[in-house]
Amino acid sequence: MVTLAALELTEETSVCEIKRRGDTAWVMAGTRTRTMARIVGLGAGIVGVGALAASYIYDDDQHTKRQFIRVAAAENLNNRPTKPLPTREQQLKSLSSESFDVLIIGGGATGAGCALDSVSRGLKTALVEMEDFSSGTSSRSTKLIHGGVRYLQKAILGLDIEQYRMVKEALHERANLLDIAPHLSYPLPIMLPVYKWWQLPYFWAGIKMYDLVAGSKCLKSSYAISKERALELFPMLKKDKLVGAIVYYDGQHNDARMNLSIALTATRLGATIANHARVLSLMKEEDENGKEKLCGARVRDEVTGKEITVKAKCIVNATGPFTDSVRKMDNQVSKEICAPSLGVHITLPDYYSPEQMGLLDPNTSDGRVIFFLPWEGRTIAGTTDTPCDVSHSPAPTEDDIQFILREVRNYLNPDVEVRRGDVLSAWAGIRPLVQDPNKTDTQSIARNHIVHVSENGLVTIAGGKWTTYRSMASEAIDTAIKACNLSPAHQESQTDGLLLEGAHKWTPTMYIRLVQDFGLESEVAKHLAHTYGDRAFSVAKLASLTGKRWPIVGRRLHSEFPYIDAEVRYACREYAATAVDVIGRRLRLAFLNTQAAGEALPTVVNIMAEEYKWSEAEKKRQLEAAIKYLQQEMGQNVNRASREKIPINLSKSEISEYVKRFNSLDTDKKGYISLNDLRASLKARGQDVPGDTLHEILNEIDLNLNGQVEFDEYLQMMAAIKVGSISHSRFAQLAEMAEEDQRKKITVDRSGGGL
Repeated sequence: MVTLAALELTEETSVCEIKRRGDTAWVMAGTRTRTMARIVGLGAGIVGVGALAASYIYDDDQHTKRQFIRVAAAENLNNRPTKPLPTREQQLKSLSSESFDVLIIGGGATGAGCALDSVSRGLKTALVEMEDFSSGTSSRSTKLIHGGVRYLQKAILGLDIEQYRMVKEALHERANLLDIAPHLSYPLPIMLPVYKWWQLPYFWAGIKMYDLVAGSKCLKSSYAISKERALELFPMLKKDKLVGAIVYYDGQHNDARMNLSIALTATRLGATIANHARVLSLMKEEDENGKEKLCGARVRDEVTGKEITVKAKCIVNATGPFTDSVRKMDNQVSKEICAPSLGVHITLPDYYSPEQMGLLDPNTSDGRVIFFLPWEGRTIAGTTDTPCDVSHSPAPTEDDIQFILREVRNYLNPDVEVRRGDVLSAWAGIRPLVQDPNKTDTQSIARNHIVHVSENGLVTIAGGKWTTYRSMASEAIDTAIKACNLSPAHQESQTDGLLLEGAHKWTPTMYIRLVQDFGLESEVAKHLAHTYGDRAFSVAKLASLTGKRWPIVGRRLHSEFPYIDAEVRYACREYAATAVDVIGRRLRLAFLNTQAAGEALPTVVNIMAEEYKWSEAEKKRQLEAAIKYLQQEMGQNVNRASREKIPINLSKSEISEYVKRFNSLDTDKKGYISLNDLRASLKARGQDVPGDTLHEILNEIDLNLNGQVEFDEYLQMMAAIKVGSISHSRFAQLAEMAEEDQRKKITVDRSGGGL
């Protein structure tokens, strides 16, 4: 007999956790609480509540059977794998020599999610990606795990049940993602500043509805705050006409690392995965009825150039913006369904936002939404939404960067001068909006995602967003099983609550052990723990000795960032095949600061060369490809172009001063400044600077890339610094110091050299 106010049976609390209510034990699976049944009793005692609950819950024998199968499967799948990852060579050998139930094309979030969903059901699974895991849109997101506040607003105002369901699903997936990868994801408070009194209750009601729709999946409750409290939490905020603010919570993550973790989890469970493996064509054969069906793909290893045949019963097209190109491999006359849209983000210094508070601009000058968020020690702002063509190398435009800067300027107080030169990195991602081929109205853009099966059996999953990758993958594999008559061990998806790579033994204080056991800096240890989870110890074991008293191990790749040499070596074990794979996806250096990424590149290439036995020619090729990536895709070219367009609007006295500074470095009066001039100037000050650093200083200003700095280039840079298009320059500082030294020397000479 049990007396109870509320008896709760939940599907998810912790893997195979046993909760006891009185003398009744309940089995639960997963990682968060999802209510399956709640029996509320009022008053004193309820006789036989155990029998009543059992009757209420277990009347459906089939449901019972499925539930216990799912619990057992979750128990098994959530055991931490201990075997080392297969090498890339072993993965390619498996692709060419084995037959698969499912072959997934595309290694973004959705493709990796499909691989994990498929293999966790017991299907023999393969995945190929033409570039690197997360090299496309999945690494170029806003870094948010969110339900979509604006979608909920549209759902309520338009009484749109489809939009509502989309938000509801996304909020469930948001909670799940924070649970299965707690080292990579976390709740982030986001402020919605209010500048009109009537908007305060309006926005408050809308955000509270967001909490209500989330239900038990609500991360933290939203709240309204006064103007004074808003400025305390976000000091950079413009205070004129501010009446208050609303603060709500969404999730944030390291998107590229999350994507890779999903793929690695899939291969830990038995999936065969390969990056830099391009599908050249799809293979077909006739079935018993004489109808053509897909049976595999011809794939080329982009690293070696070798071509292989991959056999599979079912092919899933999860290629995002490249959806149509794969559909046309299946059928040349397939109509195009992808409507690509370009979204640009920029990275700014950390002082643009508080460390633990984001900002939402719900109504920009053109009706778009702009997020302004702290991320990885910097601030990111975006995104734009512009129709574009599909490209392998999408690039940001100056117009998009200026639009974001204008919107940021509207919300920050005058003390924060929003400068073009503060843009540390800028990148563009292609959002693959789709038209549903299942509908006759081809002009309508699908609001969520679509799953389509072609006549030859190609399963296409397209659209959607990062947050809902898991539910999209589940639907795609459900469809694949039916369309291709597959026989999985588990009919239902097993990935809700399935822990990802690094999550099994991670704790928030795990970094302390890294400091104590290995002698790492605290900042580096925290970074490793939050990036690799419980795999951080494997990374730390690869760290080199520093030769210092402290830290003992862990040589930084760049002094401004906590990335260390061991991460490059570990990246090679996690299938990084190029220098771009490392600086763009394994480390996020290219997204945080392109100049720092360029400065770290030689070290990265040298470490990878040791791991892969690269020749000098290959090292040069890798370096050139990575520099091109930084220039074209990470904003260096557009940054340089913005400087060149600035008029030289300097006063006569300023130009006179800059002539003196230039001549103080150009001691031979050649008309330009060379590497040797920089070296001589620094040596005169008692500083011995490495040649690589001198090249970096010269490249900051060498607009025509001829290895020397002419006077007009110097004036162009000083004009750019004056208007804020460049935040600072080591070259400018060096010229100023050289001129100051020369002035002091002249003063001493004229005085007679002594007292």
